[in-house]
Amino acid sequence: MPKAVLFLCTGNSCRSQMAEGFARIMAPAGIEVYSAGVAPVGVNPWTVQVMTEAGVDIRSQASKGLSAIPLDKIDAVITLCGYAEEYCPTFPGPVKRHHWPIDDPVRARGTDEEILNTFRKARDEIRNRVSDFFTKKLEP
Repeated sequence: MPKAVLFLCTGNSCRSQMAEGFARIMAPAGIEVYSAGVAPVGVNPWTVQVMTEAGVDIRSQASKGLSAIPLDKIDAVITLCGYAEEYCPTFPGPVKRHHWPIDDPVRARGTDEEILNTFRKARDEIRNRVSDFFTKKLEP
């Protein structure tokens, strides 16, 4: 079981923020949870809305770059980029790396409801993956 997990994405405003929010609820006691991006741009308001719908308040989370993360503590990095894995930021050092290819809901276009549905789809996939990650890591 990792001691510290970093959810990493290009912007740290959407997918990694959702993952951090769910992980703070689902991670076993003692596991530190962080999110960061290589180009942080703030917490997306659509993200806040769909996470609130799911019962997770991420309003106090901040969009952070890697310089704000205690990198020496991290032993698991999960990248959440929807593009090919080679476009996601890499993390040097002896860490276990996982890649979850999740499309960026910020690219959604259409009515407010269509955009929200795109964010909800990403949220639900992230929630399932976070749950599976911590459940499977705990099984013998």
